[in-house]
Amino acid sequence: MARRTPTDIENLDMKWHVFRMLVPYLLEFRLRIVIAFCCLALAKVATISFPFFQKYIVDDLDAQLNAAGQTLLVAVPLLMILGYGLARFLNVMLNEARDTLFGRVTERAIRRISLMTFRHVHGLDLGFHLNRQTGGLSRDIERGTSGVSFLMRIMIFNIIPTLLELLVVIIIFLWNYGVEFAAVIFLAIILYFIYSVMATEKRTRFIREMNEADSATSTHAVDSLLNYETVKYFTNEEYEARHYDELLATLEIAKRNNRLSLFALNGGQALIVAVAMTLMLLLAARGVASGDMTLGDFVLVNSFMMQLFMPLNFLGFVYREIKGSLANIERMFNLLNEKPSVVEKPDAELLQVTKPAISFDNVSFHYRPDREIIRNITFTVGPGEKVAVVGASGSGKSTLVKLLFRFYDCQSGKVTIAGRDIRDLTLHSLRSAIGIVPQDTVLFNDSIFHNIQYGMPDASEEDVDRAIRMAHLDHFISQLPKGKDTLVGERGLKLSGGEKQRVAIARTILKNPAILVFDEATSSLDSKTERAILQAIREISAGHTSLVIAHRLSTVVDADRIFVLENGGIVESGSHQELLAQHGTYHHMWILQQQEQEKEKVAEVQA
Repeated sequence: MARRTPTDIENLDMKWHVFRMLVPYLLEFRLRIVIAFCCLALAKVATISFPFFQKYIVDDLDAQLNAAGQTLLVAVPLLMILGYGLARFLNVMLNEARDTLFGRVTERAIRRISLMTFRHVHGLDLGFHLNRQTGGLSRDIERGTSGVSFLMRIMIFNIIPTLLELLVVIIIFLWNYGVEFAAVIFLAIILYFIYSVMATEKRTRFIREMNEADSATSTHAVDSLLNYETVKYFTNEEYEARHYDELLATLEIAKRNNRLSLFALNGGQALIVAVAMTLMLLLAARGVASGDMTLGDFVLVNSFMMQLFMPLNFLGFVYREIKGSLANIERMFNLLNEKPSVVEKPDAELLQVTKPAISFDNVSFHYRPDREIIRNITFTVGPGEKVAVVGASGSGKSTLVKLLFRFYDCQSGKVTIAGRDIRDLTLHSLRSAIGIVPQDTVLFNDSIFHNIQYGMPDASEEDVDRAIRMAHLDHFISQLPKGKDTLVGERGLKLSGGEKQRVAIARTILKNPAILVFDEATSSLDSKTERAILQAIREISAGHTSLVIAHRLSTVVDADRIFVLENGGIVESGSHQELLAQHGTYHHMWILQQQEQEKEKVAEVQA
């Protein structure tokens, strides 16, 4: 007996996990499922009755024809025909009722699973999202939820009833017509299942390849369109098109292989069905010729064979679709199996403060063990104090913000707020207490109003208007034809850098957090816009505990204390004047930046 590989065992565990996950959704609607099953059972009874109605109609008509020399539509055949029509109608209506009843179960399950996946992805750490491919991720979730929906419908209301129908038909043939008929059906079913399983197992590889190619194609398309401006800047439209075409070619080959494997599967199944039906009709014809069977029996055998192999064909389709669905679900479950590296403690506490102190106590951090980003950093931001951290690009400034928000946990040391280790706090209360104006403000493709209200989704229009005024955004909005209902475009591309920063400031004002963080909030702005943004920042940070991350020193001259970061460690600290007097790293940076600003002013005058 062949031993199972670890991959086989993992796939089996995944399949059972899928089924276990579906059980709660089924139990939630017990009554609906029971009624749906009753409709299913009655529909199957109607289905099995069709050949018998046909047999008795043919036998009665044949008897009348032999007796009278002509066919008369008398009471018995007429009732049988009416009964056959009624059974057909009931079969359709009962199946429709079954699907309608079970539709609620399926729709609720898809809603819950989609929400669970959405929440799970949002719960993953920053490291996952920095490496994610949005287009492929979206496709994996979409195919996974569709696969779950398919499994729920097919497993419960198609596979089990079809197997029962096959068993009932075999018993009917064995009871009425003998071993030969039952044996042919039984062998045909066994051969059909064996061939379907073997061929479908081989096809699964092609389905996976097709899904991977589909995800890669979707990922590239989304990524390229999101970076539309960059493509235009470098005139790389043809490069993007060639790359996309290469991915489409891979998808085309994968689809072709999948189609050819499907052709082989369907061809083999059709051969088994054709041989079985031919043998059964030969046996029936022999029975009619010998007088052991009537014409009605011949019709019954033919009807049952057609009726039998329709669900058998369907089972073949179902099996390969289940394999395909499980391959689709596999990618979604791999996503659900992703574990965040930052996990909230079960007994985490709420953070409720107005002017808290922030402390970095001997903190060290690295993304990779071979490259330390932060080394033994210690500093404190007192309650209501404004502290700045400055340094060259790559010195580790923005990493401090990620540690404060607990997007990552430090490898040694601790970060505290109001004397409490942030690892002991709930993530929601920690991040709710911090407001940030980031270097690169990414906005939703919605109105200015919605993007500001996002800071506090239940805020009133009056509160949003107040935040707009405090961020000095009202003059700009008044010039827009649609005012604050103006759409900002994808990622806010319709707004300038300064306008986006003002939206970010207004959003943070609306949030009204205990701690304010400004992460390179003016680094990409011109001098005039920078001065306007700085004025807004000074106004909203007054009285708040504030941490300013900056490269431009002109933005932090009013800070209570400034820490100079170099190669992941603090090399200088003090006020602006104290640091200039030291004639060290800060003084050198200040002189260089003053010279650059003088050059910019000269260039502006000349322009």
